[in-house]
Amino acid sequence: MNEELLLLYSSLALTFLTLLAAVHLLASFTSYPPLVALAEATNIMDPNAIIAFAVGLVASVGFLVFINSGKAKPVLNPTEWQTFKLTEKRQLSENTALYRFRLPSDNSILGLPIGQHVSVQANINGKNVMRSYTPVSSDDDRGFFDLLIKTYDKGNISKHVSTLKIGDGLEVRGPKGQMRYSNGLVRHLGMLAGGTGITPMLQIIRAIAKDPHDKTEVDLIYANVSEADILCRKELDDLAAKNKQFRVHYFLNNPPEGWKGGEGFVTKEAIDDNFPTPAEDIKILLCGPPPMINAMKKHLEELKYDPPKPVSKLPDQVFSF
Repeated sequence: MNEELLLLYSSLALTFLTLLAAVHLLASFTSYPPLVALAEATNIMDPNAIIAFAVGLVASVGFLVFINSGKAKPVLNPTEWQTFKLTEKRQLSENTALYRFRLPSDNSILGLPIGQHVSVQANINGKNVMRSYTPVSSDDDRGFFDLLIKTYDKGNISKHVSTLKIGDGLEVRGPKGQMRYSNGLVRHLGMLAGGTGITPMLQIIRAIAKDPHDKTEVDLIYANVSEADILCRKELDDLAAKNKQFRVHYFLNNPPEGWKGGEGFVTKEAIDDNFPTPAEDIKILLCGPPPMINAMKKHLEELKYDPPKPVSKLPDQVFSF
């Protein structure tokens, strides 16, 4: 229940009762017809009237409690670190896992705009270390949020998270980031992702697929080293099969025999073949290892897309997470 709303209703009720009492008090000392008529009409001294008013007030407050109890409660705070406990860990590949963290209640949501991310903090060897991650869950999911994290040998935070046991806590703060996706942002999205760089792309793709009114076209180029490294492949393939506006193009550095997708590094020609041509109503999204992203930015410039900026902003044609 919203405490401010309850206080407002209680104050209004008290004010109303006070005014009625004043009307009757004045009416007892005067014969002024309008005042006497109002006192008789309200009849606050009648016990039945008082009971009826009290019942109505209780019913109104009860209804407010009911409708507010079903509302999701955003949890994230951009200025305060909060600790969330690990409830589930699901290994997706040799070095990548999906981590599920518990929110304060079953009705809580993270409160993360589509396209934004969170900061994760841990004290490692006496130093506070931070890293940004994009949850693959959304605010349609209540009571928990999911992080998809690849463990790197030199990744302090990723190694720390990989050692968490069920019940251990992780410090999180947010939301943060310049991207905030909404229906109608652009006509066509081109997405370039490498490895766990799929997470912000997946968040946006899911949002588009869930909204029957969102007709945004999406072409995703997803690059990995081997076939085993392709994360969330079944979901991506299912989304592509069920949504004609979404297409996924896989690229592997080490493809298996019989592989039908792209081979080797993503080339300028591959981008030209699969992405929308430069226009005011398109946007290219990038997320992946820095060497890959730097190479892709050069390809995009050569293809006459707007030059990527050092720090991406929402209006930019080429946006790097």
